[in-house]
This record gives sequence, C-alpha cells and structure tokens, in this order.
Amino acid sequence: MGEKILMKGNEAIGESAIRAGCRFFFGYPITPQSELIAYMAKKLLKMEDAAFVQSESEIAAINMVYGAASTGARVMTSSSGPGISLKQEGISYLSVAELPCVVVNIMRSGPGLGNIQPAQGDYFQATKGGGHGDYRLIVLAPSSIQELVDLTSEAFDLADKYRNPVMILADGLLGQMMEAVEFKEKPKVELPDKKGWTLTGCEGREPHCIIPFDLDPVAFEKWTNNLGEKYIKIKEKEVRYEAINMEDAELIIVAYGTVARIAKTVINNAKKEGINIGLIRPITLFPFPEEIIASTAEKAKNFLVVEMSQGQMVEDVRLAVEGKTEVHFYGRTGGMIPSQEEILREVKRYL
Repeated sequence: MGEKILMKGNEAIGESAIRAGCRFFFGYPITPQSELIAYMAKKLLKMEDAAFVQSESEIAAINMVYGAASTGARVMTSSSGPGISLKQEGISYLSVAELPCVVVNIMRSGPGLGNIQPAQGDYFQATKGGGHGDYRLIVLAPSSIQELVDLTSEAFDLADKYRNPVMILADGLLGQMMEAVEFKEKPKVELPDKKGWTLTGCEGREPHCIIPFDLDPVAFEKWTNNLGEKYIKIKEKEVRYEAINMEDAELIIVAYGTVARIAKTVINNAKKEGINIGLIRPITLFPFPEEIIASTAEKAKNFLVVEMSQGQMVEDVRLAVEGKTEVHFYGRTGGMIPSQEEILREVKRYL
C-alpha cells in the first residue's frame, strides 16, 4: 500500500492527469469545477514543455484542445453544464477526426444556468452525443475520489487506444468532497514519438487532413461507418460495472456516481429490515452495461433506477430490460440529492 493523501475531487483529477502524462490543459472557470483549473495552472505553469491557458471562452478552449490533440499530445479540458454545452461542436469535430483527449464534466443543476449544486442531468448530453452527427464518447462515471484518480488515468489510455475523446462524468458533490486517495503505481504507457496520424508538418510525406470533410456522400458514409465499427469494438471490450448483493435480490437498484454511494447504504439498511436488494452500478455509461442488466432481468422482479435528474439513464435500463420485468424510476432535480430514507421508501413501494 502506498501513502494515502487527503484530496478534493477536482484536485485529485488534476494530479492524476498530470501523472498520466497530460501536459496541456485549456479551460475556462465555472463552478463546481474551478479548483481543477486552478490546480492545473499551479502545476503546469511550473513545468517545461507544458502549457496551461485560461481561454477567453469554452469554445476557444475546446478548439485549443483540438490543436494540441492533433499533434499527439495528451490534453485535457474541463467544465460544467453550460460550458460543456458550448464545447459540443468541438467535441463532435474531435470525434470525427479521431483525436484523443479527455473532457471532464463536473455536473451542476440545469437546464440553462441552473445552479452550482450537484446533479446528473447531463447524461443524455454525454452518452447520446450532445453535438451534431453520428459519434460517441467513451463516458466514465466514478463514484469516489479514488475512482476519480483511477478513471482519469485510464481515460487517457482509452483515448489513445481508440483515438477517441473520453469524458469523465461526475457530479458536483464528487468534485467538491474530500477523501483519502492513493496514486498507485501502474505500468507506464509509452507514447510513440511519431504517430502516423499526427500533424508534424508535411515535409517528406503526404499531407494529412485533420478536419474530415467530403462532399461525396459515398466517401463520407464510409468514414462514418468506420467510426461506427470502432464504437462496436468499444462496446465489446470496454464495459465496466459493479454488481452488489445480486443473489436472490427482491429488487435491483441501478444508479451511478454519488447516487450509487447512497444506494449502498440503502442496501445495508434494508437488510436490517429483512429486505434483500441489489445494486448494479454502471462505471462506463458508454459503453453501457446492457448484458448484466438484461441477464438480471430474467430473474429479478423489479428494477428501480435512481438519478439526480428527471430520468435519463432509466431509458437505457428499459432498453436493456426489453420489457422482461418492471423498471421504476425515482429522481431528484434542481441540486437536490436523494436521501437514504427516500430511496428505501421507494424500494418498499415495489416489493
């Protein structure tokens, strides 16, 4: 066991990114993730061969990410709610150009300006493609500060492996809370000095188009179909989830992030009352853990999806269940967090 350090979630993301080789960060302050930008500024501005820019806008930031990513560098940006909305066009461009990067969304309440309290209303935006066209992000959903550390590091590896933007989707509570974390030793991922797709100048080779654009529909369909094949591979190989207390469970809760932490306490409290419930916690929101939900639906009587939204992930759960059993929903919005008592009360409604 290595030394554990007490860190705020936003700062833990920054430290993990730097240890993963991120040397370029472009962003714009917005609560509840501003500490992440401050941390990256403090660290990167002291390092050689690194760059930190507080851009004039979120739109500028994502296009700076585009430029750095096109050279093969490990690059990250972060924001929340309205800021992520402004980045969507750039994220779509990064996706079609197959440029690896990491985008952090520390979710706040919305829609519109909303408020700075935690929420999970950005699920559709992250998993269904908030920008235009056919593209997907790899979306990772941590539920602890340690997972913020581990999944941030993994996000850079996945981005490079699939040449695809990866999003860390966490709510404002995770960004602001503090827990002890360990920065574990892991095999070093060596970035090759030259990647065939990077922009290094055109001398000695054919020019490479880093902004795919083709007025020939046949050619562009081939391009987007190639992207689709990549997403199929990601769905086959990169699904991650946690399943707890599934044996003979009378009801299965499906929740992610902070809500999943609360659900674990609900499971323990329910046991004291003789109620046996399980939990499926998606860690990857794309690719979504459809198979474990589908197989569980063969024997479970009820599912209860709990979210800090009006119901977004519940649609993916219902698609996976395919009508084999009942899928219920309970949500809080506006920055309200569902309590243990509320969730247990909802569980009892369906037993």
